[in-house]
Amino acid sequence: MCEKIHDVKILDDLVFETGAIYLMDRGYLDFARLYKIHQTPTFFITRVKRNFSFQRLYFHPTEKITGLQCDQTIVLEGFYAQKNYPTQLRRIRYFDTREDKGLIFLTNNFALPVLTIAQPFRCRWQIELFFKRIKQHLRIKAFYGTSENAVKTQLWIAISVYVLVAIVRKQLDLTMDFYTILQILSVTLFEKRPILQAFSNEIYINSNTDASNQLNLFI
Repeated sequence: MCEKIHDVKILDDLVFETGAIYLMDRGYLDFARLYKIHQTPTFFITRVKRNFSFQRLYFHPTEKITGLQCDQTIVLEGFYAQKNYPTQLRRIRYFDTREDKGLIFLTNNFALPVLTIAQPFRCRWQIELFFKRIKQHLRIKAFYGTSENAVKTQLWIAISVYVLVAIVRKQLDLTMDFYTILQILSVTLFEKRPILQAFSNEIYINSNTDASNQLNLFI
């Protein structure tokens, strides 16, 4: 049986690259772990929880028209919070007009322009949606092995295939859904034909394909 591990504990196993910027959601808001990342030195951008308590030290001017509502230098309040993260943080409040939602970010990066801090989370959300689609469409009916390595290998292969199909779908500007694309690929896997032709209606009209289109596996 697999042991359930809280997401934030994954931070203990990661090897952080010096100078890189890591985007994290509120589930990873652990100030002791974030301070270790800060000492690497590595940069992080995360969101805050509702009960977040802080003291404002400095208030930096912002252009409200950009959606930025405040850019502050703060320190944490509370004995344990200050002990876990004893230095300053940058707090940014941003209103996303597309989502009609206000967002509050914390970061240890004081050098980047404030919009550069806020905008990557929009890209991060697209990644979240992508993995959500993988969860919805990825189907593994049976595993060919039961060992940990066998299961992980099959999962990674399935995910890799899904990503490749997503790339093909985007590059060829296909409108059909992932399930249909995967079904077509499964029945034309060993046929020699242009990939775009495989997704045309011709595949449904003419089921008697020429034998010369088939790959010879025994050359």
